[in-house]
Amino acid sequence: QVQLVESGGGLVQPGGSLRLSCAVSGRTFSNYAMGWFRQAPEKEREFVATVNWSLSATYYADSVKGRFTISRDNAKNTVYLQMNSLKPEDTAVYYCAASALAMATKQHSYNYWGQGTQVTVSS
Repeated sequence: QVQLVESGGGLVQPGGSLRLSCAVSGRTFSNYAMGWFRQAPEKEREFVATVNWSLSATYYADSVKGRFTISRDNAKNTVYLQMNSLKPEDTAVYYCAASALAMATKQHSYNYWGQGTQVTVSS
């Protein structure tokens, strides 16, 4: 079984930064692609970023390219999302997820999900 727990969310001013963390448990962690999704109020959940198990490839949604960075430390069983130059439209609940696929951008490709952490960008 793979379990994920997000942390690091909070309130930040526009232009500020936050780093989200996702603690992962499960012996197959290193074989899963990891992703971050977000869901804003009254909107559908959307893809943010993904990284494969070997850290050799990443992919980002156009809305966050150049501002967000996904990474993972397999030795620490932790996935990160560094968010810079935050905008009010980045406000959402952020979820980390694990996929048995090498790379995945669709939510239905992910098998395991965390409970989410709230990110609010406001002055």
